[in-house]
Amino acid sequence: MEVFDQDNDIEYGCQVKLPHVIKSWCPDIEEGAWQQALNLAHLPFLFRHVALMSDCHQGFGFPIGGVIATKGVIIPYAVGYDIGCGMAAVKTSLTEIDQQTIKRIMGGPKEFKGGVRAKIPIGFKHHLKRQDESLMPEGIGLDSEVGVYGKSDLLVCMEEYRSALKQIGTLGSNNHFWEMQKGDDGHIWVMIHSGSRNLGYRVADYYNKLAIKLNERWHTKVPKKWQLAFLPLDSGEGQCYFAEMNYCVDFAYANRKLMMNRTKECILEVLPDTKFDEMINIHHNYAAKENHYGQNVIVHRKGATLARKGTIGIIPGSQGSSSYIVEGLGNPESFMSCSHGAGRAMSCTAARNTLNYEAEVKKLEDQGIIHTIRTEKHLSEADGAYKDIEDVISQQLDLIKVLVKLKPLAVIKG
Repeated sequence: MEVFDQDNDIEYGCQVKLPHVIKSWCPDIEEGAWQQALNLAHLPFLFRHVALMSDCHQGFGFPIGGVIATKGVIIPYAVGYDIGCGMAAVKTSLTEIDQQTIKRIMGGPKEFKGGVRAKIPIGFKHHLKRQDESLMPEGIGLDSEVGVYGKSDLLVCMEEYRSALKQIGTLGSNNHFWEMQKGDDGHIWVMIHSGSRNLGYRVADYYNKLAIKLNERWHTKVPKKWQLAFLPLDSGEGQCYFAEMNYCVDFAYANRKLMMNRTKECILEVLPDTKFDEMINIHHNYAAKENHYGQNVIVHRKGATLARKGTIGIIPGSQGSSSYIVEGLGNPESFMSCSHGAGRAMSCTAARNTLNYEAEVKKLEDQGIIHTIRTEKHLSEADGAYKDIEDVISQQLDLIKVLVKLKPLAVIKG
């Protein structure tokens, strides 16, 4: 970990002391992410310091792999658009599996019908019919007029509820994935990365725009260009965002749980004697009320996961590299957090423009991985677009300890 307490003042060409220090587990922070971290360090309501995880890279207004604690306010963009996005993993009783069997479980348009691809809509696809309401988080329903916390506190979620009934149990697009893996514990695992789909997007968009409007009215000291508009937590707007954000976190969990249950069904159709351990779930885009350094604060984790002492977490690699099941060590300097994955080494556009298609495909096929790099446009999710997961893990061994290392066998990407 490195600690930064000064920055070059461009206007005056001198070193100036930061209002808050930046603690970084990332040794090679890109310029855009560093500027975003500097903006965070100047927030008047920031508590103690900014923490940057080892997978840190530039995001919208807030660095991915960034963690902050605030006093009395919540920042929608410090959570992001895919509220509650996270990971789920299940260990199976299987110790060996061949490619043909994996393909039967996965399904597809050519060799095999049914399977995961038939039960779990991929990309922008949704279910054609509404799923059962019992699968949804508690609090609202088709006949709801108010939320569980008070009148209209779940306004956006209520408006999007009917659509969400078709989105639950769907993977989503971009870096969301379904993966089958072989662990160094000798077992076959299934891992899923997905979030709150359009529900989370709508909530984030609504409250970020509301925060911008209110911040302009209040003439706050937080510049609009920083994209860090905030809501006082004790305000009606802040309470509503907090309630809707938590509903989206619950929906994202329910989404992963349903996909995992349907994956189990697909495995049992092919291998009926398979047993499954309890699902591990961890989310990485959210804000939570926590106590750190003896103070009650709001911890914002954007592309970062909880690593409280004893917490079991998941740190995925890319579709060509290992993933890890880890246990948190409860390091207070990271606000008990760790990385959420390998982290991007380059943007999607840069990956498509610079990576070699043949080389990326060969890298995967030489490992015997059933992959999703079918054309050059899919290079945005190639292994070469991401940081080295082994480096990312080694840079945070004061935050987590490794329990299981998982090698990819087959991947479905959104």
